Amino acid sequence: MTTAEVWLLIALLGVGTFAIRLSFLGLIGGRELPPWVLRLLRYTPVAVIPGMVAPLVLWPDATGGEPDPARLAAAGATLLAGLWTKNVLIAIGTGAAVLYAGIWLTG
Repeated sequence: MTTAEVWLLIALLGVGTFAIRLSFLGLIGGRELPPWVLRLLRYTPVAVIPGMVAPLVLWPDATGGEPDPARLAAAGATLLAGLWTKNVLIAIGTGAAVLYAGIWLTG
């Protein structure tokens, strides 16, 4: 692709993203949403975050796409800390600590 084509693609994706958000936030933003929609929106982070994290744990670029014990242990520790404390920040901190400790121990 040429540089012009790349920038055109970026601009079109930006306009498309803006249009999608405007259609939801701009047109419905001032109205009260039905209770069933609000209930379903609560599950959005629970659905999106694992989809973003799973490839980084199972196929990390740092290891050439091979799972390693440090990342698997960090994912497990994060899950357990989150279930035990019900606190996202503690879960993230626990996962980060286990990841860095695992990388340090395994070299």
